Amino acid sequence: MAEKKTVSEGSIFFPVLSKYDIKDVKIEDRGLERYINLDIEKMYLGGVYSNKMFGKTKISIVERLINNIMRTEDYNGKKMKAYKAVRDAFVIVDKKAKVNPLQVFIQALENAAPKEEITRLRFGGISVPKAVDTAPQRRLDIAIRNICIGVVNASHKNKKSIESCLADEIIKASKNDVASFSVAKKNDIERVAKSAR
Repeated sequence: MAEKKTVSEGSIFFPVLSKYDIKDVKIEDRGLERYINLDIEKMYLGGVYSNKMFGKTKISIVERLINNIMRTEDYNGKKMKAYKAVRDAFVIVDKKAKVNPLQVFIQALENAAPKEEITRLRFGGISVPKAVDTAPQRRLDIAIRNICIGVVNASHKNKKSIESCLADEIIKASKNDVASFSVAKKNDIERVAKSAR
């Protein structure tokens, strides 16, 4: 008889995503490695780690993508609907790329994460832009946010579904294609920071 998975602490088990093997996934960017949690066995419906410092690192990276997809009126507060969109997008990535979609997603995050950005320093009455290195946690946050903003913008008033838009964005970002919204935003941020050195 098959062993049943137990659910604890308000977590829910999504067997569809668990068919992708996380042992084969390689994280090339050593800075992001400790902030990427690949545990897709359990996902939470509530903000379990919301009041804990660096609690985001304990949440699965796929769940963070699902949470960021909930940006528009169609998906706002509808986590199961957002989960289904991400699940279907991973199936499309699996068919198109013929590679583990989790590996493609990790490559997309690494390519979309900016290494430096600018901050404003005030000298007297003027503010001067200054280039600074970006913290790894912030790099990951910016990458996920830009991927999701690009997907929402691409699917708005478009016949293409959000699933196929998300799959296209992930594949383009994993190839470091400039047509990807997230990679283009990263290049803009780094270009501005380079001029402010």
